[in-house]
Order: sequence, then structure tokens, then C-alpha cells
Amino acid sequence: MRIHIATDHAGLDFSTQLQDHLRSAGHDVVDHGPIVYDAVDDYPAFCIRAAQAVVRDQAAGVEALGIVFGGSGNGEQIAANKVEGIRAALVWNLSTAELAREHNDANVIAIGARQHSFDEVITLIDRFIATPFSGDERHVRRIGQIADFERDGSLLPDPRA
Repeated sequence: MRIHIATDHAGLDFSTQLQDHLRSAGHDVVDHGPIVYDAVDDYPAFCIRAAQAVVRDQAAGVEALGIVFGGSGNGEQIAANKVEGIRAALVWNLSTAELAREHNDANVIAIGARQHSFDEVITLIDRFIATPFSGDERHVRRIGQIADFERDGSLLPDPRA
């Protein structure tokens, strides 16, 4: 699988170690993050480029996922989710890693590098990568509704109206 990675300065060390781990597991890793540590770097462009690459690969039939890191993972998730076709999930335990894939078919995982040890991060990412989308009709339907809104702003009728 191709894995696109992006981070800011807070996740740079994790990113380097993670890339080695993923390559040793047989994944094709593409780094979209910073080259050197800069405490005032700006993560949005890094994360958006990684997300765009995931969408491009998936559209071309390449099996691909993304990983974005930051101090908390929140901003990185928000940036990635601005890319049409991305479903980025902030993950903080094994359950959220599994559910992000099983229920939401998340194609990007966001993690707070300052919130976890490296071993925890590896466990979360490995679980995320290994967990397939369930394909259950209710989840497919809900993902479709999100995509519809993303594409043209359409929503289901308001039941209170």
C-alpha cells in the first residue's frame, strides 16, 4: 500500500521513525512534510498535499492511505479534511482507529504526536491500515451523504421543517 505522510515540527521525529517502520512492513511511503525541524513551520500545506496525493492515488486505482501528525492532530485533521474526497479521522486509541476505517472508510489518520508514545502511534497506525471498511449499507449511505454535501451542498430534508 502507498502511504502518504505529513507532519509539522511536532511530529517530525515520529514521522521519520514511522516511515522506517512502514517501509520495513512493505509499504511505499511518500513524505509530504518538512525536511528540517522548524519550530514555527506551518502544517496546512504539508497535510493538504498529502491528502491530495491520497485522492489522486485512489482515483487512479492505487491502494493508498494518509497519515498526518501534529502536536494534537486536530489542525492536521482539519487541513486534510478540506480536500474533497478525504475522510480524515483523529485517532487516539485502538477503537477509534478501527471505527474510523470500519464505519467511515477514513482514508487519512490524524494523530497527536505529543499525546502518545512512539509505540502507541505504531499500534494505532498499524491497526488503522489493517482494518478494512465494513461496506455495511448504512455506512455507505452516510458516507454518500457527506460526499453529496461536499460536492454540491445537498442535505437530506430537515425532519423539523
